[in-house]
Amino acid sequence: MPSGLSLPRAVAMSTVSQTPGRLQDCCSVLDQQTPGGVCGCCWPLRPRYKRLVDNIFPEDPEDGLVKANMEKLTFFALSAPEKLDRIAAYLSERLTRELNRHRYGFVCIAMEAMEQLLLACRCQSINLLVESFLSTLRLLLEADRPHLHILATNAFVKFANIEEDTASYHRSYDFFVSRFSEMCHSDHSDQETHNRIRVSGIRGLQGVVRKTVDDELQVNIWEPRHMEQIVPALLVNLQQHTHTGSESPAEQTEVCFRELLGRAAYGNINNAIRPVLMHLDSHSLWEGRSFAVQCFQIIMYSIQSQHSHLVIQQLLGHLDANSRSPASVRAGIVEVLSEAAVIEATGSVGPTVLEVFNTLLRQLRQSVDYQLTGYYDDAGKHKTTSSDEKTLQDAVIRTIGSFANTLPVYQRSEVMLFIMGKIPVPGIYPALGSPNAGFEGSRMIQVMLLKSLLQVSQRYESSNLLTALPSSFLDPLLSFALMEDPEIRLLVLSILTSLIDRRHNAARLTCASVALEVSVLELKEDRSSRQDNLFIRKHAQRLYRHVYLTCKEESSGRGHYQALFTLLAVVSVELANEEVVVDLIRLVLALQELALSNQECLSVFNRCAVHAVCAAVLHLLSQLGPPPALHQHVTQVIEGRQIEASHLLPEDVFSDKHRLPEGELKVDQAFLFVQSKMSGALTGSSYSAHMERFNTEYTPQITDEDRLSKRKSIGDVISLQIDMHPQYCPDAEQNPQMEQITFETLKSTIEDRGGEEEEEVRRRRMKVVERFQTAPFEEIAALCGSRASLLHSKLDQVFHLIVRPPPSPSGHSPPRSTPLHQMKFPDLCVYET
Repeated sequence: MPSGLSLPRAVAMSTVSQTPGRLQDCCSVLDQQTPGGVCGCCWPLRPRYKRLVDNIFPEDPEDGLVKANMEKLTFFALSAPEKLDRIAAYLSERLTRELNRHRYGFVCIAMEAMEQLLLACRCQSINLLVESFLSTLRLLLEADRPHLHILATNAFVKFANIEEDTASYHRSYDFFVSRFSEMCHSDHSDQETHNRIRVSGIRGLQGVVRKTVDDELQVNIWEPRHMEQIVPALLVNLQQHTHTGSESPAEQTEVCFRELLGRAAYGNINNAIRPVLMHLDSHSLWEGRSFAVQCFQIIMYSIQSQHSHLVIQQLLGHLDANSRSPASVRAGIVEVLSEAAVIEATGSVGPTVLEVFNTLLRQLRQSVDYQLTGYYDDAGKHKTTSSDEKTLQDAVIRTIGSFANTLPVYQRSEVMLFIMGKIPVPGIYPALGSPNAGFEGSRMIQVMLLKSLLQVSQRYESSNLLTALPSSFLDPLLSFALMEDPEIRLLVLSILTSLIDRRHNAARLTCASVALEVSVLELKEDRSSRQDNLFIRKHAQRLYRHVYLTCKEESSGRGHYQALFTLLAVVSVELANEEVVVDLIRLVLALQELALSNQECLSVFNRCAVHAVCAAVLHLLSQLGPPPALHQHVTQVIEGRQIEASHLLPEDVFSDKHRLPEGELKVDQAFLFVQSKMSGALTGSSYSAHMERFNTEYTPQITDEDRLSKRKSIGDVISLQIDMHPQYCPDAEQNPQMEQITFETLKSTIEDRGGEEEEEVRRRRMKVVERFQTAPFEEIAALCGSRASLLHSKLDQVFHLIVRPPPSPSGHSPPRSTPLHQMKFPDLCVYET
């Protein structure tokens, strides 16, 4: 024994040489000494686990791990699991020593040995090994060698795939989240190394998620401080796919991102989505749209379907938060919303369905304001352009349609009523538009909201027209058909067509033509149901009236007449019965008379277009069941027009190079459809029961709906018949020279008075609106209180007159009883609301 060294007093050399059992006790005592003691110098006296660990290292690191000795070490660890912590600590010590000496080959061998031990250990004893294992990984990740980072990441991934049965309360993965996220942002100069490091970082984050997401005792990976590191790191690499091609780590990123979102529970969705929105904001990625759409496609396909509405709500809130952002940013968010709505499961928009549409409609109104003012902020510092705002408006309209398509039928009806209630009506609901928009702003909002309605109605499918077109929806919609703006009228016609077209026949009837053959078109027909007949009796006449009045509009163009033909054709096919056919023929004959009338200020094109629509509609109607004689008469008139009056047919007047006659339009009697001949053709058939109705000239009903159109209509002209016979004029002798009253004087008088009355009504209405907008609350309350008291006094008078006892047969009036509304009841009998 070297000089200067001595054994402890409790251990004698003689006992060491006596029995093997005492030798083992000696080794256990020596194991507790410092490295500089006897154990470091006498290798046979070192603990067995240390000798087994040392034996796995070869002389040359290129030879790799000594497998035979590794098996011995593994067997020893499994036989004595209480030694696992010491084995792991000594392996970690060896690895640290080799790492400090830059002997990276031995570092890899030590890491491989720890991995094998980790995989071989039972779940109950793995906690003894994990702490040393994780501390070793931290050392490797803190080194400045990329291959060591990759080595540590691979080891961590293997560890993450191990399922543990016992809980661990003291582990922390914060360092690994931070380090793996940093690796995802690597900017190494070598492209291959750059990609390998990033892929390793992504796989490391995936391992952290797998290890912690299902264990409530582990660190909560869904906390914002962790998500704000993980999600941007993944998005940066996902974005690289569009720049570096197939060699980028985007594939691994997408797999990790999908797994992360797929494991998100209801309460964690918001924490996972918020960093995505922040990343897209900070890197201005909304404007490109493609990457933002790609991100949310991954999100919507990955999360559980019942949580989809949470993503939609996050996007809507973000859209509101960016209401003062450039139009390109808002349009990008809306585009993402549209794509997300398509992916979302049907009916899972969430409980606040109308709030979704309210947010989108609010964006439309704001966009109109920005387009009119030229600025997208109140201070007037940031300019915007009409083209950008129109792009945004189109995106919002498409998004409204996408959302509506995910809803069940009954909710789509509610959405259409909701949108209709938001459309500003001049003179009635001026406050629904923006207060600064004015008339042009209200018109633009009307157009935008009607386009939104069209998007919703195009895929609306309902077998019951009473449900699809209730009075609360149809009445205001038909009122907009009388507006002066031609674009609004065209949108209304398109909406009506899409809602009535339940069997999708409109696509075959978009072009007015006298060459349409029902047998070739393969139209889908069916007998009218009871609900259809109720709809016809309730709403058909108003629908015909608005068609008639629309044909009188001077500003109507080719698109309007094409839309009118499509609407009438769809009504003919969808509601095909004898009564509808008769009414439609009457309407067409009235339209023909309208085109021939000299009292209407219609251009030559308008008159020719009306004649063309009449020909196309009659040609279609004559093939839907009436006797062949009617079809023969219609065909005869059309053939005559084709020879000498082609400008009265849709193929000519609706073409790009139409030829219209110069001067006033004159139509020969031979080119007109004759009511008497058509009546004769229908006589003797099943239509005979309706001949009295057929022979009655069609006259549109007179209503007060035209007040919305800001102009006089046929309903405003009232014919007065005044009997001027002398026997009814006692003052005739005193007034021998009476002024002659003609139709023109009556018409001018009524128009003047109507204009004054309309102006007075408008002035009073605006005064009321201004009072409620500007007057203090006390004044408004006092005004309403006075009206209420006046109403109560009038009601008291009415009750006083009504509540009277019947007269007595004896002539004596019985004692008057107290009216019911004045009786005082006990408190227990009164229910107060």
